[in-house]
Amino acid sequence: MIGQRLEIRQGQGLVITPQLQQAIKLLQLSNQELEAFVEAELERNPLLKRDEEADIPGEAVGEASADLPNDPHAELSFDEARPDAAEQAMDTRADDVYDASPGERATEGAGGTDEAQPGLSDWSRTGKGGPAPEGEGLERADSRELTLWEHLQAQLSGTPLNAADRAIGLALIEMVDDHGYLRGDLAEVADRLGCGVDRVEAVLAVCHGFEPTGIMARSVPECLKLQLVERNRFDPAMAALLDNLELLARHNLSALRSACGVDAEDLSEMISELKALTPRPGAGFGGEPAQTVIPDVLVRPDPAGGWRIELNADTLPRLLVDKRYHGVVSAGARSDTEKTFVADCAAQANWLVKSLDQRAKTILKVSSEIIRQQDAFFAFGVEFLRPLNLKTVADAIGMHESTVSRVTSNKYMATPRGVFELKFFFTSAIQSVDGQSSHSAEAVRHRIKSMIDHEGRDGDVLSDDRIVELLNQAGIDIARRTVAKYREALRIPSSVERKRRLKTG
Repeated sequence: MIGQRLEIRQGQGLVITPQLQQAIKLLQLSNQELEAFVEAELERNPLLKRDEEADIPGEAVGEASADLPNDPHAELSFDEARPDAAEQAMDTRADDVYDASPGERATEGAGGTDEAQPGLSDWSRTGKGGPAPEGEGLERADSRELTLWEHLQAQLSGTPLNAADRAIGLALIEMVDDHGYLRGDLAEVADRLGCGVDRVEAVLAVCHGFEPTGIMARSVPECLKLQLVERNRFDPAMAALLDNLELLARHNLSALRSACGVDAEDLSEMISELKALTPRPGAGFGGEPAQTVIPDVLVRPDPAGGWRIELNADTLPRLLVDKRYHGVVSAGARSDTEKTFVADCAAQANWLVKSLDQRAKTILKVSSEIIRQQDAFFAFGVEFLRPLNLKTVADAIGMHESTVSRVTSNKYMATPRGVFELKFFFTSAIQSVDGQSSHSAEAVRHRIKSMIDHEGRDGDVLSDDRIVELLNQAGIDIARRTVAKYREALRIPSSVERKRRLKTG
């Protein structure tokens, strides 16, 4: 029988509120993303304000010592009355289900929109706010560097082409990549615009006369050909050289001489002419601005020994809950909707302040453990980088691996040896010959590169098999295919090509 009935079931499940989900997501935000999110919250929540005067105490939030004893279970909590519950909540997976709080259900019932809800969904569209000074926008537009596409469109508008051919030219310009190459099929352009392929090729021939020379080429040989034609240096021998660039990449000069029909002196002059050309004509134009890496953690030697780790105070938002204004608006709230809104703003403001504080402490705790695990790297260099995984750090500080993964995502550490992403210090392990110890894969890659860099001085080119033998003698158990994989990842050619380069100088 199929029917409806009511029944009660008892079960266990993890319920995570949107505030907890927000706190977890805050861990994986970079400092730029966090600043944008905080700006959006300041605009949305009237009870939040910046704390411009307070300094973050070094010992409480921003500083730690790598050589000091650290209790891995000394977790800071949101709720001082329930530290264990708060620690588990902060260390919860973000993909768990959650239920809305009563205040949010009341807000939704009152017709609230997504913009009124806390979270990370709408912060990317917000900015600093406030109108720009008069004339500032125009000044920025005039001083901004032209992009490659704007430069090409300006040249297209100055050609004697008719409106239809200019439309074809605009379609071709849209297919140009950052390096200045035309990526796409001319037949597809012709089919989309309803014209013949010959007409598209004719417009492309006009575009090939644009500056810089070689722009909108469909391949490297065509790009170099356009530049040689402009210099009146394109002849059958040079055409044969462009058709056999793969031989030049392998430094097979004897085969090149046969293909081009020239002697060694002429071939050397032709190669010198190619080196004077520009293989990426679009690289000199402005594009998307490069994001400056701002370190989240600063590491410096401690005069007493060990390392001093502190958070970069410039990247930490300092927020306060405006309790005075909260008292004013609470006293003026009359309806249930107004009281619910004020209560939700206060709860969200308090939670955000505590979440940011917990985020800073968690980053500091993870960074301190990384420094402790990789102290040999900071003291002696990359060859002493140890194998490390998320589980090792998570077990040491009493957190879940997913939490450590979020903390190390898009976070950078400034050290005396340079600026590194936190994930740089997590490398796979390669077993030693004795089977009792292991070596970091990054350290092995550095050793392989160092061996190849010094092979020319010794007059001998090391094959992959020879590198395996030398590494085995150093106590590193590694396969030949692994050496080849690391060498290719480092963009180092094979031993045959390196030997040919040494012979040709």
